[in-house]
Amino acid sequence: MRLATILTPLCALSCLAAPALQAQPALQVAALSPAATSPAAQAAQAAGDAALLEMRAAFTAKDTTRLSRLLPAVQGHPLEGWAAYWELTARLREAQRPEVDAFLARWRGTYYEDRLRNDWLLLLGQRRAWSEFAHYHQGFRMQDDAQVQCYSLLIDDIQGQSLPDLPEHLLSLWWGQRNADDGCTHAVSELYADGRIKADQIWQRARIGAHNNRPAVVRSAVQIVAPQSLAHVANAMDKSSAFLNNKATETDPARRALVPLALARLASNDFADAAARMEARWSAKLTPAERDWVWGAIGRWAGIRLSPSAAGYFAKVGDDGNLLDEQLQWKVRTALRAGNWTAVGKAIDAMSPEGQRESAWVYWRARALLAGQDAAGHATAERMLQGIAGLTGFYEQMAYHWLGGKVAVLPEPDPLSEDEKARARTNPALLRGIYAIQAGLRSEGVREWNYATNLHEAGGMSDRELLAAADLACQHEVWDRCINTSERTRSVTSFAQRYPMPFREAVVQRSEEIALDPAYVYGLIRQESRFIMDARSSVGASGLMQIMPATARWTAGKIGLTDFKPGDINDKQTNIAIGTAYLKLALDEFAGSMPLAAAAYNAGPGRPRNWRNGPTLDAAIWAENIPFNETRDYVQKVLANATVYGAILSGQPQSLQARLGSTIGPRSAADPVAVADLP
Repeated sequence: MRLATILTPLCALSCLAAPALQAQPALQVAALSPAATSPAAQAAQAAGDAALLEMRAAFTAKDTTRLSRLLPAVQGHPLEGWAAYWELTARLREAQRPEVDAFLARWRGTYYEDRLRNDWLLLLGQRRAWSEFAHYHQGFRMQDDAQVQCYSLLIDDIQGQSLPDLPEHLLSLWWGQRNADDGCTHAVSELYADGRIKADQIWQRARIGAHNNRPAVVRSAVQIVAPQSLAHVANAMDKSSAFLNNKATETDPARRALVPLALARLASNDFADAAARMEARWSAKLTPAERDWVWGAIGRWAGIRLSPSAAGYFAKVGDDGNLLDEQLQWKVRTALRAGNWTAVGKAIDAMSPEGQRESAWVYWRARALLAGQDAAGHATAERMLQGIAGLTGFYEQMAYHWLGGKVAVLPEPDPLSEDEKARARTNPALLRGIYAIQAGLRSEGVREWNYATNLHEAGGMSDRELLAAADLACQHEVWDRCINTSERTRSVTSFAQRYPMPFREAVVQRSEEIALDPAYVYGLIRQESRFIMDARSSVGASGLMQIMPATARWTAGKIGLTDFKPGDINDKQTNIAIGTAYLKLALDEFAGSMPLAAAAYNAGPGRPRNWRNGPTLDAAIWAENIPFNETRDYVQKVLANATVYGAILSGQPQSLQARLGSTIGPRSAADPVAVADLP
C-alpha cells in the first residue's frame, strides 16, 4: 500500500476540511481505504509532496525566504503542519509571542504543536524569561528534553518549592547530556554558586566531556568551576602531549587543574605513553579520585585495543567508585578476557544502579557468582538469570540458555478486534507518520509516529494499542515502525510483528542456493535495514543488506554479474544476491563462525582477523570484547535475531549458543585461507 491508499482518510482531515483539522485535531477520520483519488487530486497531491521536500531542503539550508515563498503551495496538504513548523522555526528567534500562540492554537494536539513548544521553551530558557517559560511549560506533553527539565526544576527552586533531591536530579540530567547545553549547565551553575553543588561534581562533568572527546562540554564545566583555566582547555584536549610537556603545566594552577583531562586525551592516542607519564611524573601529584579516573581512562583505551597490559592499568585503581560506567565496562571486559571473575564482580558492583540493571552486566555478574563456591551466591545468580531470561535479546537468550531453555516461537496474542484496528487506522498522527515516510520524509514520519505511540499521552499507548499501531505499519510495509512499535509492548509479544519476513521467497531461495542459513540472513537484514528498501547509511551503504558501493562492485564480479551498475544495488533481487554472496564469502573465510562473519560484514574483514588474535576465549566473552560499540551491538543482535528466525523457519526450538559457537581464537592451520582482497 502506497501514498494513494492513505490519501483519502488524510484528506478527510486536511485536503477537504483543513479548517476543521485546525479547530478539531482529534476529529475521527474515515476508514483506511484503497480507493483511488481523481487524477487532478493526485496531481495536486504530487505537487504538494514536491513542495514539502523542497521546503525541508530550504529548512536545512536555513533559507527563510524560500520557506515563506513555498508555504502557500502546501496549504491544505495532509502534512501542512510540517511546512508551517519549518517556516516558523527557521525564524523563531525573531518571532513574537502572538505568532507563536497562533501556531500552537492552530495545531493543538499535534506533534507540531509540542515540537514548536519545545523549541520555544528552549529559547525562553536561554533568554531567562522564567515567567513566560512557566506559562508555556504547562501545555508541554513530550517532557523528554533534559534542558527543558533543568530549566523547569530551576524555576521551581526560584519559586521556593522544596525539592530536597534537586542537586542530584540536576546533576544526573547534566552528566547524561552528551553535548554541551545551556539549560542544565545554567541550573547547575546556579546551585554551585550557592554551595549546593560541589566543585568535584562540576569536574565530573568535565571528565565526562574529556572521556567522550567533547571539548565544548569540558569548556562549559570549566567555565563554572575554574574560569581561569578556560584559556588552556583547547591545548589540554587537542595537544595533550605538548600541554603535559610544558613546564608551566606543573607550576601554573590554571594549567595544573586540567592535567587529568589531558592525560585521558593522551591515552586515547597512546595509552602506553600516558601510563609512562603517570608513573614518572603525575601520579603522586593527583588526588586519589583524579588518579583512579586517569588509570581508568588508560585501562579503557588499552582494553579497547585488546592489550594484555589493560588489566595491570586497571589494577592501579584504588576505588572503582571513581570510574565512569564505560571505564568499568572495559574493566569487566578485560577481566573476562583474563578469566578473573572476582574482578568482574567487583567492577559491576561499582557501576551506577542504571548500569547494573543492564542485561549484559546482570548476566556477567551472575556468571561471576556462579564461578565461586558459595551456595548462597549460586542461588542469587539463578535468580538474577531468571530475572532477565527471555526469547529475544542477546543476553536475555544467553540467560535463558544457561537456565536450560531454548528459543521457541510464542503463541501470538489474541487477534486484534475490528474496533482496535479501526482506532489505529483512523489515528491522524499514525496516518501522517506513514504518509510522511512514503513521501520521502522518513525522519519526520518516524518522529510523528513515535510521538503518537509514546509521548502524546502520558505513559504512551497500551500494549493492545501498540499491537494495533504495529499492525497498521505492517499493512503498509513500513517494517521499521512495525518492528519497533511492537517491541515496546510489555505484557504481550508478537513474533509475527517483531520478526517479519518480507521477500521470503527471494531470501530463502537465494540463501539455500549458496548453502547459507536463511535465518542468519534474516537476522542480519533485520539489524541492517529493518527491511527498508531504500535505506542508506551515513557512510553510503545501500538497500536491504546495506552494501557499500565498492563491496557491491567487488562481489558482483565474484559472482559473475558482469552487467552490474551502481544503481542496481537498490534493486531487491540484486541487493539480496550480492549481500548473501558477500556474507557467504565472509562465513567461509572464518570457518563458519557466525560472530566473526557478522563482525566482518559490519566492520570489514581485517578487523575481526585482528580481534581474534590473543587468547582463545569463550565466544560470548569474545563478542563482548569487540572494540567498536556499534559492531559489538550489531553482532549480538544479528545472532539473537537469527536464533528467533531459526525457530520461526524450522518450527523447532533453537539455541543462541549453537550460532555463537563455543570458542574464538587465533586462526588454526585447518581454517580456510583468508581471501586477501575481501573488502
